[in-house]
Amino acid sequence: MPRDPLSATAGAAGGRWPAHLWIVRHGESAGNVARDAANAAGAQRIELTARDVDIPLSPRGEDQVRALGEWFAQQPADERPDVIIASPYARARASAELFRAAGGTDGEVAICIDERLREKEFGILDGLTVDGIHALQPDQAEFRRLLGKFYHRPPGGESWCDVIFRLRSVMDTIALHHAGRRVMIVAHQVVVLCLRYIVETMTEDEILAIDREGDVANASVTDYRFDPAIGHDGGLALVAYNRITAIEQDEEAEITAEPERTQAVRG
Repeated sequence: MPRDPLSATAGAAGGRWPAHLWIVRHGESAGNVARDAANAAGAQRIELTARDVDIPLSPRGEDQVRALGEWFAQQPADERPDVIIASPYARARASAELFRAAGGTDGEVAICIDERLREKEFGILDGLTVDGIHALQPDQAEFRRLLGKFYHRPPGGESWCDVIFRLRSVMDTIALHHAGRRVMIVAHQVVVLCLRYIVETMTEDEILAIDREGDVANASVTDYRFDPAIGHDGGLALVAYNRITAIEQDEEAEITAEPERTQAVRG
């Protein structure tokens, strides 16, 4: 028997859902490149030259989101978003803008910035690699081991639960203002995963199992459609997770973030 998605928010939002919901991770950023270089070198810190909120897309990331926009441009009008909501971080805003410029949606569709979609805040651990956390913040490494990544909140930062708390209100806002619309969210890896947790009413173990399978690919799409057969008032059914079809079909765009571990679900 299907579970009732968003049961925690259904009453407050009147059980009204978008007709179509896409959740997109931003294209590869300069920060992603710096992180990979730091990990490859065994460094303790990621070499960043700006605040995380200001980190731009890499050239490869720009190609990825253009490819995504061009792929959507080839779809029927009713298979393209008419609402775009993005994280305020530069890499997410630029992804949304390049997607729109490439024809992924009508050029007159506004990009709404919502601060609740921002990246998970890492606090005292910001800019550290895993090796760096163990070397420079061993107490936090131990707390994380004991509590697990779902509940561990580093000083000045957030746990996954904190992110989920703010994302529940995002879903309430979408249900209230965008019922029946075709909505695209452009945000970050943890946001993608935490929205899956909310929409599909997962457990901690279920979402962390998905997380362990591999990273959410840059410019990948997680796709939901409204299904009136779910629950009492209908709900959002997962069509595909971590889909990278647009990048695979583009001759210039490159896939990043362990694409071989992506999966798709139908139904």
